[in-house]
Amino acid sequence: MKVNVGGIDRTIRIVVGLVLIALTIMGQIGLWGWIGVVPVLTGLIGYCPAYRLFGMSTCPTKSP
Repeated sequence: MKVNVGGIDRTIRIVVGLVLIALTIMGQIGLWGWIGVVPVLTGLIGYCPAYRLFGMSTCPTKSP
């Protein structure tokens, strides 16, 4: 797995995922809020399968 999620994208994914999980635990939203686990995991590992599928990357390219 090649890293394809950049720094800002990773931070946003983790924050949004944690907010969804917290809202679910507090009973503010339904069980669908557990989908927040996905952005948290992709943010932590730095790899998003959907980005690969669509040929995207938010990682800065390294100069040779």
